[in-house]
Amino acid sequence: MANLNIKLVKSLNGRIAKHKATAEALGLRHIGDTTVQPDNEATRGKIAHIGYLLQVSEEQ
Repeated sequence: MANLNIKLVKSLNGRIAKHKATAEALGLRHIGDTTVQPDNEATRGKIAHIGYLLQVSEEQ
């Protein structure tokens, strides 16, 4: 199964509470934080919710 590298590239300051909570659920709190998550529907849904704050790439 593939994994996704997810990096927070924009600040969470001033964002709505749901978007902050989604970022925190992914383990992202500060600009530059990265995490590796499994490529599944739940992760893709979180990315779709706050995609404008993230940089996503597939792990090789």
